[in-house]
Amino acid sequence: MNKARLIIGNKAYSSWSLRAWLGVRLVGLEIEEVVIPLDRPETPALLGRESPTRHVPVLDLDGTVVFDSLAILETLADRFPAAGLWPEDWRARAEARALAAAMHSGYTDLRRDMPMDLKRARPGCGHTPGALGDIADLAGLWRRCRARWGGNGPFLFGGPGAVDAMFAPVVTRLATYGVALDDDTRAYCTAIESLPAMRDWRRAALAEPWVIDNPCPPAAWP
Repeated sequence: MNKARLIIGNKAYSSWSLRAWLGVRLVGLEIEEVVIPLDRPETPALLGRESPTRHVPVLDLDGTVVFDSLAILETLADRFPAAGLWPEDWRARAEARALAAAMHSGYTDLRRDMPMDLKRARPGCGHTPGALGDIADLAGLWRRCRARWGGNGPFLFGGPGAVDAMFAPVVTRLATYGVALDDDTRAYCTAIESLPAMRDWRRAALAEPWVIDNPCPPAAWP
């Protein structure tokens, strides 16, 4: 492999970028990292030069451009099978992919009401019925997977993988917005936050100069 580039948004706010970036770190791929600050006057022009969809993230592997976080994780799993981004057992792998796809397409209340924000703590903000319902559903899925597939590891399927990368932004949201957690959910969140890659991402996010002000939504949407 001659060249790999990953185009991402602000580390403090870009949840989809975090998913792809974690996948890159989990497989040990060395990349050129390009950060495009979001929600700024120059953002559309920069995205237009780097992304076919004008969204981030984008992974360029030797000239093959892959956009969309889940597609990037699948590509990394294909190119680096020894990294084990998906479980070996086909049953576990099927469940992991189902969970990743569910995160990819759903939980819109959580995304809308508690956007990823690593710049500040916002306890109580965004605690709408829809967002809290999404969190309760996710906590139940995490508990089920850890009990069935986690073995002795702290992650959903033993070791960290693609599905954990998909849920990592949710873990940051739970901390940012001060969501009360049961012991099982807290243990999983601690495992994610303790990853060296997550610590590196958070450190870089806090050092970024850009700030996006996401207003606190009403307690209940009409």
